Amino acid sequence: MKNVNKTIIGLIMTAMLLFNILLPSTTVHAQEVSPVKNIVLVHGAFVDGSGWKPVYEILTKKGYHVTIVQQPLTSFENDLAAIQRILDQQNGPCILVGHSYGGGLITEAGNDAHVVGLVYIAAHAPDKGESEADNGKRFPPAYKSLQKPANGFDYIDPNQFYADFAADLPKEKAEFMANAQMPTADGVFHTAIKNPAWRVKPSWYMVARADRIINPDLERMYAKRANSTTVEVDGASHSVFESHPKEVAQLIIDATNKASSK
Repeated sequence: MKNVNKTIIGLIMTAMLLFNILLPSTTVHAQEVSPVKNIVLVHGAFVDGSGWKPVYEILTKKGYHVTIVQQPLTSFENDLAAIQRILDQQNGPCILVGHSYGGGLITEAGNDAHVVGLVYIAAHAPDKGESEADNGKRFPPAYKSLQKPANGFDYIDPNQFYADFAADLPKEKAEFMANAQMPTADGVFHTAIKNPAWRVKPSWYMVARADRIINPDLERMYAKRANSTTVEVDGASHSVFESHPKEVAQLIIDATNKASSK
């Protein structure tokens, strides 16, 4: 009987020893979870990546590694390729951010293995088979300034750029943007999405409540459908990425904290 009791006691002590050995390793593993530090920013139509500078400065000062894509706006395929070249440079997981037309791009590019979260800033987020142009018809925007010349590259009438695109920026800045805008291939707005990444990856969305380029109700539809963590900015124009850089940066930071890496 004594031998049986000794055996039982020995088994209990062995089990306790194994539990104590495994417990610290579990704790250490939990401590290895850390926020994502890489961020890739994608601009929209008619502008270039320089508009991200205020957001870039906030994020880099907080220690993030931020890269800005300068896609050519010549075709959806060319723009995707430009994003892919930047994603290939990332040394770990990243948050992919898109403004306006850039949202359609990150919806496809976000399937890359580096991407662990998507952030939409007043952006399109089409589903499979949808295009930005078709969705715009479902929720018509307020602007009337789009010019569609015969060469196939659209632009916004510079005389109406301030009112339609950037009404919450200083007028001088908006006028510079109007005269520095990048004509954009009309075909990009009619390209149907094939594989929407927001269906399998977490997303965050910023609605610009005074947006005249994308109807705010369309933005809300996108955000609700993707089950995005959503914030709305009162009085924000389509240029919310420049006019409210603190709010934009904070939403991106929130994404990096939630979409943590191991």
